[in-house]
Amino acid sequence: MAAFSHPNERSGGDDREDDDELQALVRGARSAGPLTKSEEETLLKRAALGDRTSQDRLVAGHIDRVIRLAAARGEQALSLADLVQEGSIGLLHAVRTFADSGESDFATYAEAGIAAQIDAALAAEAAAVREGELLVAAATDYEGAALVMKEILHRDPSAAELAEKLEWTVERTLYVAQVVADARLRYDEEMLAFIDPEAIVLEDDDERSELDG
Repeated sequence: MAAFSHPNERSGGDDREDDDELQALVRGARSAGPLTKSEEETLLKRAALGDRTSQDRLVAGHIDRVIRLAAARGEQALSLADLVQEGSIGLLHAVRTFADSGESDFATYAEAGIAAQIDAALAAEAAAVREGELLVAAATDYEGAALVMKEILHRDPSAAELAEKLEWTVERTLYVAQVVADARLRYDEEMLAFIDPEAIVLEDDDERSELDG
């Protein structure tokens, strides 16, 4: 079962590698064969005591359950291979904890653990995407305000001046400034390419006068 040892980390790689890994899991499960009820009960007892071989055998015996639950989520921000990886983490946790759970049916217990792990991973990915989108929007606002105020003040604005202009706290302004600086340092074209100084409309004369004053 080398293709499916303990899934404590999410695997990387491109889509082809993910597909190859997923197929390896399926082949490993098929070669291991189904578990009898008595065999499963014995393995669960050993797994609860930390026996790695028993844990691997139980995971292999139920990996088809993981694949089914992952596939049922349809197209998501995470690939099917990633969802299977997350589900297998939930399955392994179920294997290790079933003996002390007080539950009587392992299949039901395992399905709940698998589904919970997959759904938690999807929720975390969605939150990360939203956070990234908000940060990109904040960086755009920051860069726009900095360019406008530099044009008006004929110098680089301070963090306090930018914070007032953007109606942010100084702490948030400094944080976004660091994000933008890091992006420049890494030549992060994806974050900076959309900022077009020529498209930025400067404030009217009254605002210019107020700032100059």
